[in-house]
Amino acid sequence: MATFLLEVGTEELPANFVESAIKQWQSRLSKSLDEQLLTPEAIQVYGTPRRLAVLIQGLPSQQPNREEEVKGPPVKAAFKDGKPTKAAEGFARKQEVTLDDLEIRETDKGEFVFVVKKIIGRSAIEILSDVIPQWIFSLEGKRFMCWGDGDLKFSRPIRWLVALLDDTVLPIELVNGSERIKSDRTSRGHRILHPKSVTISHAEDYVKSLESAFVIVERDRRKHIIQEQVQAAAQKLKGYTILYEALWDEVTDLVEYPTAIVGQFDPEYLILPPEVVKTVMVTHQRYFPVFKDELATELLPYFITLSNGDPAKSDMIAAGNERVIRARLADGEYFYKTDLASPLESYLPKLETVTFQDELGSMRQKVGRIEKIASRIAEQLAVSQTQWDDIIRASALCKADLVTQMVYEFPELQGVMGQKYALASGESDAVATAIFEHYLPRGAGDKLPETLTGQLVGLADRLDTLVSIFGLGMIPTGSSDPFALRRAANAVVNITWDGNLAINLDQLLQDISADFVAAYSGKSSPVEALQEFFRQRIRTLLQEEQTIDYDLVNAVLGENDRDYTQRALKDLLDVRSRALFLQGIRHNGKLDEIYETVNRSARLSMQGDLDFQQLDPNAVVDPDLFQKSSEPAFYDALVELVPRTQAAQQERNYQQIVDALADVTPIVSTFFDDKEAGVMVMDDNPEIRRNRLNLLGLLRNHARVLADFGAIVKS
Repeated sequence: MATFLLEVGTEELPANFVESAIKQWQSRLSKSLDEQLLTPEAIQVYGTPRRLAVLIQGLPSQQPNREEEVKGPPVKAAFKDGKPTKAAEGFARKQEVTLDDLEIRETDKGEFVFVVKKIIGRSAIEILSDVIPQWIFSLEGKRFMCWGDGDLKFSRPIRWLVALLDDTVLPIELVNGSERIKSDRTSRGHRILHPKSVTISHAEDYVKSLESAFVIVERDRRKHIIQEQVQAAAQKLKGYTILYEALWDEVTDLVEYPTAIVGQFDPEYLILPPEVVKTVMVTHQRYFPVFKDELATELLPYFITLSNGDPAKSDMIAAGNERVIRARLADGEYFYKTDLASPLESYLPKLETVTFQDELGSMRQKVGRIEKIASRIAEQLAVSQTQWDDIIRASALCKADLVTQMVYEFPELQGVMGQKYALASGESDAVATAIFEHYLPRGAGDKLPETLTGQLVGLADRLDTLVSIFGLGMIPTGSSDPFALRRAANAVVNITWDGNLAINLDQLLQDISADFVAAYSGKSSPVEALQEFFRQRIRTLLQEEQTIDYDLVNAVLGENDRDYTQRALKDLLDVRSRALFLQGIRHNGKLDEIYETVNRSARLSMQGDLDFQQLDPNAVVDPDLFQKSSEPAFYDALVELVPRTQAAQQERNYQQIVDALADVTPIVSTFFDDKEAGVMVMDDNPEIRRNRLNLLGLLRNHARVLADFGAIVKS
């Protein structure tokens, strides 16, 4: 067993590539070695801004010797009159064996020639020499580059290569035009604290050798050090800080030897909205803010930054960062005061200068469409006059802050500044809050809007985008979704569920699509594509976020069943309720009690022609055609089932349907299977046959109020 080290030294790598590359190697290298029959005891992957490295411990020195069985031509083709043919000779030659090594074996398809080859395992050195270039250049990332006069592409130029098998250099050479990068045992230390080269005597010494050169190669350890230093610095200031995960990850991959440095700024800038100051620090400068208390509502005039420089020069580094943030905050103060000089409403005309999409016009035109859609949703929900006024006003102002100086400079603050400026302009709290909330959720895991006004404006904004972009034929395909339409559709569904909004999404899609077609002559309605798109999003959300079994999701959405799809879109709350209910009765066993009877009835009823909407047996069943005692019993049970199903529909209490179906189950079993009272459903008499199929169809229809049982897989 040996220890192998590979280090790929580069120019400074993008922070997001370091973490990604580490994860890629962690998932791929073990599989690569297993395929080569060189399964190691452990693999450690390291990364810093200037290097990616892997340390493989317990690596076999060579593959095990093994036997491989190879099937050749049929015996009839390999031998003629007991003598080998050219087919046999060619097979033996290809497998590098003699004719005496060929064996004849019986198979399912007759006799064939076989050979058992003894394969001597290749050495680890030979195999690693082959796979290392593949490991390096199979890494994926954004904006890879060429350098020098060669064709090699990588995230940043490769400058050195270390390849050690225990204490022996493994000869690897990367050719990039006129440049040749040859492996050796020489790495490089910290660019400032240890600019000299670092000689690594043995692969096992890698981590310690680099640490002595002020490079901490273990990413998790750097991250932990940053956590400790940042929190300690905040405590020293008698404050608190938040280790924002994205920022924490980024700075971890920007430093090789982290040093937390405290800076300060003029307290007068704290009159700015906290969101402005935090955006400057976190998003633009990669600083950690310091808060007065754990609630993180009030800032202190300090920041904590991570340096990759000389700790002895921390004061100088702090001063440089203070100059930068002072200028940024001064800009923010100017933008804020300038924006406040005019009411938010005054910015609306400027939205004409902002293009939403080339064919769809300006943001001002989009706002007009949002107002119209929001009013439609408000009508469906029958909101009060006060709520109506707030919804229309928030719709009109929801994009106004896009043309303010603050949001132009800091786009991350859209909605946030709209809320601030709305309050300063005398708008109501409901309107101001909705301007901020209509952007929620801004991404996966973000909170949803909490106010009705914010929910409706957010729905209107996204529905306009979805219908308009689909109307232009720009439907997402594969991973391509430049307008984030999947995220928009997910938000529509989640906002509706979270707010318990009894909207008819299907009607909204039809109405908005009709408006689009009227406004853009020559364009076809996108409504069918949108219906299918939303069905897919509902399916994904029910399975992945609500953890509903796939077949139960099929049962409430229908498979190739337009009626069920439209039902789901007409009542999003109902489709979620039915899916969750089905999952519950599957877990408690109630589903099994009715499954066989309902499913059997549903399958057989498809031989008839009863429509799916009919529930009343009086309209489609003729008692005069009954021949066995199970038929009137079945009929009477269906009559009693009607009010129970109707009540379950109205109250959305599907337990009533399950209880009712459970009561009918023994009667249906008698109808099918009893020797005396049971019937042959497919009777030769067409009228009797149709009468019996209608009985089964009615039971199917009552069950369909809950789900399409034909889509459910038996537990």
